[in-house]
Amino acid sequence: MKILDYFEEWVMSLMLLGMTALSFMQVVRRYVFNTGFSWTLELTMVLFAFMIFLGISYGVRVGAHIGVDALVNLLSPEKRRVVSTIAVILSLVYVAFILVGSWTYVSKMMMVGIEFDDLPIERWKVLIVMPIGYLMIAFRFGQVLWALLTGKADSLRLADEAADALSMKSEGTAS
Repeated sequence: MKILDYFEEWVMSLMLLGMTALSFMQVVRRYVFNTGFSWTLELTMVLFAFMIFLGISYGVRVGAHIGVDALVNLLSPEKRRVVSTIAVILSLVYVAFILVGSWTYVSKMMMVGIEFDDLPIERWKVLIVMPIGYLMIAFRFGQVLWALLTGKADSLRLADEAADALSMKSEGTAS
């Protein structure tokens, strides 16, 4: 699935680059030339939405989401794997609910045919990123579940803020 990994990273990078370029352009046009484009804010929000919904699945893949796992880390590897498996299954149930809700919402927006205020694009064509993003999240949680069930992992990979803070502190005092 390296192609999907690269796709996520490239899309998020391009969305961030686009948002930065649009915002910079708008600031220059507004404060230097006393003008601007009316559609810049909406397009920036569209790019942000794409970045966020793909970024959530990226965060699941690389273990960047914050979690409270202090108690779970005290368990034996087997018990930790059981608790992590339950957590992933519950996460998949949650994702399924949100996926169904987002698909229903996008379907209704498609039927209504409302466009953005400043962009000549129907809203559903942008909002489709919600169910696509949640499908990606479900896929990533499926990968985590598979790793737990096959014994390749004994817990969820979560961001460890305490360890990061301590390593930053030790790096700061060492210099």
